[in-house]
Amino acid sequence: MTDVAIVGASGYTARELIQLLVRHPGARVRMATSRQDEAPRLDTLHPSLTGRIDLACEPFDPDRVASAASVAFLALPHGASMAATPGLRARGVRVIDLSADYRLNDPRVYADWYDHEHTDPAGLEEAVYGLPELYREAIPPAGLIANPGCYTSTAILALAPLVARDVIERSGIIIDAKSGVSGAGRSPKLTTHYPECNESLSAYGVGRHRHTPEIEQVLGDIGRSSGGGEPVEVIFTPHLVPMDRGILATIYAEPKGPASEHDLMDLYRSYYEDSPFVRVVGRLPATKDSAFSNFCDLTVRVVRGRILVIACLDNLIKGAAGVAVQNFNLMTGHPETTALL
Repeated sequence: MTDVAIVGASGYTARELIQLLVRHPGARVRMATSRQDEAPRLDTLHPSLTGRIDLACEPFDPDRVASAASVAFLALPHGASMAATPGLRARGVRVIDLSADYRLNDPRVYADWYDHEHTDPAGLEEAVYGLPELYREAIPPAGLIANPGCYTSTAILALAPLVARDVIERSGIIIDAKSGVSGAGRSPKLTTHYPECNESLSAYGVGRHRHTPEIEQVLGDIGRSSGGGEPVEVIFTPHLVPMDRGILATIYAEPKGPASEHDLMDLYRSYYEDSPFVRVVGRLPATKDSAFSNFCDLTVRVVRGRILVIACLDNLIKGAAGVAVQNFNLMTGHPETTALL
């Protein structure tokens, strides 16, 4: 049994994470922290947890976390995780960070896209990118996992087979993605206020969304590992959709040679044959197909000489809490699917 802590327990992702962990046979949630002054109970923060866990939040203290847990899930905002992680790692706590603080390899790239300096470059050196479908061998011994984002997981899983097998041109890739409102977090914002976002569809972060360098970095790593040296360049445009949860991405790429749907589907099935949470489907996937699950559904089409990949997943589970539990399972020797099916 592994004792775990939830650092930053008030958000949607933390709620989903706790719901998964309370039914995990090898995990015990021993501690939760909150930056709220009143230190609320978890079932007050998240009424859906009533009767499932009896725990009150505490202020964050690395010594208290280390005395209670050997693994900490950090569900903190960007910037806050890099402040908390060094103290936990110094005390031997293994960290699964759900923010973006450890996803980019280069602190200069992080500063450029997140508008502040990275204060833990040693952590960047240590961190393993936590997408099991691509980094399954590196995750088990890791002490610090950079849990991927929801948009990035969708786009990377959709494009990885094409980049790995050198099937497409690595520039001019277009990622058109739509996300439910929960992807913006629980803190109130004008853009996610009900009268602003209901019955409306809007693009945001055009040309400057922070997930762009993360997508390019991981896909570039995949390309280099398969023998291609040129970088990957994407045009990523996210959209806010008036639904609670889910992401759907339609991705357009230029093939390097003749492409057939049959061959591409075979490629995807082969590439993901050992990945229990990627479902390569013949139908056009919809967000309801993967809602409340840890599955990513995807399919491939060829239209007027272009390759189209359509992929969807639940942004709170496969895009956040579910993949965090996948990483926990790999780190602690449990079957990857534990508590997720």
